[in-house]
Amino acid sequence: MEKKIGITEVAQAIDSPKSFTAKILQKLTRDNKLISSVTGPSGGFYLTDQAKKKSLLDVLTMLEDEGIITGCILGLKECSEKNPCPMHFVYKEIKPQLLDMLDHKTIQELASEMKDPKVVIHNISRKK
Repeated sequence: MEKKIGITEVAQAIDSPKSFTAKILQKLTRDNKLISSVTGPSGGFYLTDQAKKKSLLDVLTMLEDEGIITGCILGLKECSEKNPCPMHFVYKEIKPQLLDMLDHKTIQELASEMKDPKVVIHNISRKK
């Protein structure tokens, strides 16, 4: 059985308000897109083995936030080759690498890399 974690623990771990965290988790649990949940005293949120294989780009797409990566880096609607924002041409050069990285990095790989003692993740305590 997958380890379940409560909303309070998730919010504290990512240093986010509980209500904001709840909205994100609700979006990701809808139709079991990414996160599964169980209600009750021993309930909580968890990832299935299938979900752990999803890419970081999949997560952004599910949250409907991939536009910041696929569109203008400053979020401008009118940014284009003809009418570029100040960052357009610099971002255009690195965007393919960023998309490739996000598309090929899975949730499970990221979670494994977070266990590396040389990696620093804010608010996540490490057992020694």
